[in-house]
Amino acid sequence: MSKVNENFLNLKEDYLFSKISSKTNEYKKKYPDKKIISLGIGDVSLPLVPSVIKAMHKAVDEMAKQETFKGYGIVQGYDFLIERINEVEYETRGVCLDKDEIFIAAGTKGDLAGIIELFSLDNKVALMNPVYPAYRDTNIMMGRNEITYLKATKENNFIPDIPKEHVDIIYLCSPNNPTGSVLNKKQLEKWVKYAIENNSIILYDSVYESFISDEEIPHSIYEIEGSKSVAIEFRSFSKLAGFTGVRCSFTVVPKELKAFTVKKEQINLNSLWRRRQSTKFGAASYITQRAAEAVYSEQGQKEIIENINYYKQNAKYIKEELEKVGFEVYGGINSPYIWLKTPNNMKSWDFFDKLLNEAAVVGTPGVGFGKYGEGYFRLTAFSSKENTKEAMSRIVKLFK
Repeated sequence: MSKVNENFLNLKEDYLFSKISSKTNEYKKKYPDKKIISLGIGDVSLPLVPSVIKAMHKAVDEMAKQETFKGYGIVQGYDFLIERINEVEYETRGVCLDKDEIFIAAGTKGDLAGIIELFSLDNKVALMNPVYPAYRDTNIMMGRNEITYLKATKENNFIPDIPKEHVDIIYLCSPNNPTGSVLNKKQLEKWVKYAIENNSIILYDSVYESFISDEEIPHSIYEIEGSKSVAIEFRSFSKLAGFTGVRCSFTVVPKELKAFTVKKEQINLNSLWRRRQSTKFGAASYITQRAAEAVYSEQGQKEIIENINYYKQNAKYIKEELEKVGFEVYGGINSPYIWLKTPNNMKSWDFFDKLLNEAAVVGTPGVGFGKYGEGYFRLTAFSSKENTKEAMSRIVKLFK
């Protein structure tokens, strides 16, 4: 008799974005002629930039010739991409990494799920709340049901306080999804200090770092002294370069990073992650990695900055329009996410239904990110400029 992994039964019945999709599809069936505008799921709307397309075409042509054809890729990633990442993302910020500390992947979500396989279930995990649901759900799938939630609310500017109790693994996301909050250097220094003093490890999700405008906000946790001994960093090309449909990311696991066996023997996590990836990951494609390399060309940088600025303008517009009609709004600066307080303490899903049914606009209920998200709502800046303006016109009209 085959037996199910019962950890999956501890998951909530509906994944947040599946429920949003289901409700939206029901509305479409009921009102097929109405135009629905989605500011809910964080998918991009602008096409890949010309430099990336050119690089992909060239790589495809190489795959058509025997002398330049590439078969199985290198699990860690090709040097040509790793070296460019190191130069542009880290060396320019005074961070020194070895190239074998950077691992190319096919999306951050997979690495965030996979990394916890390196750690015993005995570890105490802390998540910010509200939190991106995948952090929580992947831990539950592993069998870890006792999770410490770090309250991130209006009272602490959506930046959780350092825990008074000991935790072993800490998830941090800056710029934050969903609240749009960002950790400044002093705040991040406190977290690194805590991790060093407690032999803890920080899983640092910085996939939205390209939206940071404030010079006081670190783009990488490795800008903080001592962090390479306590932190793993996750980055993605999805929002940086519109790769949501291409899938490319990278994870940094410094060689200074150690964890312990039951007998308190130190284990190098870089080598452990390499071993895990060689067993479970088949490498990002050559074509994809050439496309990612083009992001770091001089022309590629100009083109993606133009796209990022486009989304930043959307975020600014959403924030300003909501504030005009009296909404309490957070995020939207250094972040593509706008986090708004629902009016009159309306429940998050009730607000979702109101926007969908009365304005044909889709967003994300805050409670879907955890109990401290109740009474809040997330909008994204990734739609087209035209749709963003139309969506805000409908919302403003609804609440004017």
